[in-house]
Amino acid sequence: MQGIPDIRIEDYAYPLTDEWIAKYPLAERDASKLLRYKDGKVDQWIFRELPTLLPDGSLMVFNETKVVPARLHFTRETGAHIEIFCLEPVDPVEYNLSFAAEASCTWKCVIGNAKRWKGDILSLYLPEEGHGEAAALDLKAELISREDRTGTVRFSWQGGLPFSRVLEICGTIPIPPYLNRESEAIDSERYQTTYARIRGSVAAPTAGLHFTPHVMEELKAKGIDLEKVCLHVGAGTFLPVKGSKVSEHPMHREPFEVTISLLERLISRKGKTIAVGTTSVRTLESLYYAGVSILETGEPQDVEQWAPYTRDYTFSTEEALGAIVGYLRRKGLDHLTLGTRIIIVPGFRFRLVDILVTNFHQPESTLILLVSAFVGGDWRTIYDYALSHDFRFLSYGDSSVLWR
Repeated sequence: MQGIPDIRIEDYAYPLTDEWIAKYPLAERDASKLLRYKDGKVDQWIFRELPTLLPDGSLMVFNETKVVPARLHFTRETGAHIEIFCLEPVDPVEYNLSFAAEASCTWKCVIGNAKRWKGDILSLYLPEEGHGEAAALDLKAELISREDRTGTVRFSWQGGLPFSRVLEICGTIPIPPYLNRESEAIDSERYQTTYARIRGSVAAPTAGLHFTPHVMEELKAKGIDLEKVCLHVGAGTFLPVKGSKVSEHPMHREPFEVTISLLERLISRKGKTIAVGTTSVRTLESLYYAGVSILETGEPQDVEQWAPYTRDYTFSTEEALGAIVGYLRRKGLDHLTLGTRIIIVPGFRFRLVDILVTNFHQPESTLILLVSAFVGGDWRTIYDYALSHDFRFLSYGDSSVLWR
């Protein structure tokens, strides 16, 4: 048994200055640079060449979550502006039911300018005249509870539109704060994958931003099977670790969903499994521990942050995945819905993912730790090459394909 890893986060720093951060996407999604790391060696390609680099007969897994325009701006009667950033639904707690609500719903939120909100009911901020559709909704925000900068907020509106439509009318796409700019029209299209389908994320699974329909067709022509999972990306996913030790960093819960058909494909797979993005990795690798919980308790349980490190496991991957399939069949379900707080750091044992497509991440972040775990600690080779060859970093930046 390994125990919770004793990892100093300062060992995962590198010099990322503002000039390296891509503030806007390239004109063409698949024109970005692509770094390949394989057998300890690094070379450079263009992203649209990715299908030629991957082995035939692989299974490639995408996260089909969709970013919602979750940033809302309200005003108090005093004129003070309050920004409310929706994180996850509270009542109704299921995303689809909350998005379908037609008069009110309650969400856990990040509250900007929180100290200036005294608990009074807020009105939607309308910066100029002509916002007829938004004005007619008369969207209000009521503070139910607050803890520091997060709180529980009840939204109410007129007109009978579903909350998903209310967000489309009143909200903006929550681009990452490190871009140091406001959301623009281009972000509504480009801070979204072309295959996004299930609403719920407040941050994009950015590795998928490079894929175009042409690249997808080329992958299929190469004999690579394409499958989908859904993990709704929370705002904490891309945050740097604040403590000096990784063991001090709490991971937030993110809901995920996988189909029984994907589980069966994973059990019977012969070729490599390729994850598009760290969110797909975390979803796939969480399945083992979900299966173990069924084998040991009869029910699937949320995957806790340190579950992979604090005990020994004797079940095979096939046994764990088979347990999920058996459970779903007994319950008459065609998909598993669960939550995960899993953190993947050096010392993690990968059970499902062989190849990872991912962007370049912030220093001292859990995502750097995941990359390091995936490539056996050799992350500096990858990042030194990217920095010295003018790669673009973070959400709108360039990509990499990594073999472990």
